[in-house]
Amino acid sequence: MPSTHLSLHYHIIFSTKDRHPFIADAWRSRLHEYLGGLVRAADGIPEAVGGTADHVHLLVGLRATHALAAFIQDIKQSSSHWIHEVIDAKNLAWQPGYGAFTVSISNCEAVKKYIAHQAEHHRTKSFQEEYVVFLQKHGVEYDEKYLW
Repeated sequence: MPSTHLSLHYHIIFSTKDRHPFIADAWRSRLHEYLGGLVRAADGIPEAVGGTADHVHLLVGLRATHALAAFIQDIKQSSSHWIHEVIDAKNLAWQPGYGAFTVSISNCEAVKKYIAHQAEHHRTKSFQEEYVVFLQKHGVEYDEKYLW
């Protein structure tokens, strides 16, 4: 085959350090817009960005040349700098790790809706409960003592 064809969609989740609710309602939408801009600047496609006071969700389309770990590290590092300098929220830090799950094109719309309705979803389920469900749903082995 003379050319490469791919469809790579990732649902990325990461939280604030120790899941402290540092992401204020007053600037949360600005953060989500900024995260989308960082994805575009990295030559990715921000399909959905959302979250709550203690974590964010991104559905992104990436190219084969992206290294996922480096991509996420850059997004977290740049957004942390922006939060500290522009928002002046000096005490916000991201957790060291993250979750990243592949999404088939047939499920992208469902993931977009899920991300768009985070506030409603988290009225009944904590971030920790949500994250464990993601790990189980995607068959990711984990040890509870290393999750938090």
